[in-house]
Amino acid sequence: MFETKGKKKEIPPEGKETFTFLARGFEFKGTLTFEGTVRIDGSVAGEIRSSGTIILGEHAAIEGDVSAGTIIIGCKITGNVMATEKVHLLPTAVLRGDVIAPLVQMDEGVSFHGTCESEGHTKKKSTEEAREITRTAPKVRVSHRGDAL
Repeated sequence: MFETKGKKKEIPPEGKETFTFLARGFEFKGTLTFEGTVRIDGSVAGEIRSSGTIILGEHAAIEGDVSAGTIIIGCKITGNVMATEKVHLLPTAVLRGDVIAPLVQMDEGVSFHGTCESEGHTKKKSTEEAREITRTAPKVRVSHRGDAL
């Protein structure tokens, strides 16, 4: 019934990045692990990991930690965010949790309640190193709502 005779498993050619899209209505509980780029517009309760880029669309709802090379957030997320390259919070983002990344970009309109650790330049760190820093770093509370000063 599910015979695969003569069919090859499709593997992207060297240098080509994979792209995964999880649309609105998608619900998942547990740990999601990806290679390459993923865009999520559904609900996830659990951890999300990628060696590439994670894009959390404005319709996503995330409860859990997120770690990747680059993370772009446009949704409501309750959990810690750890990136080895960059975190970008879009105007629709609502984040309750801590951020650790070499570069953090926060657009006007973001609601952020947590701590932020950023070096201001990219320095390759593994996600495991970022997690260890989260456990041992002193906590500084930051509250940002995007209001003009």
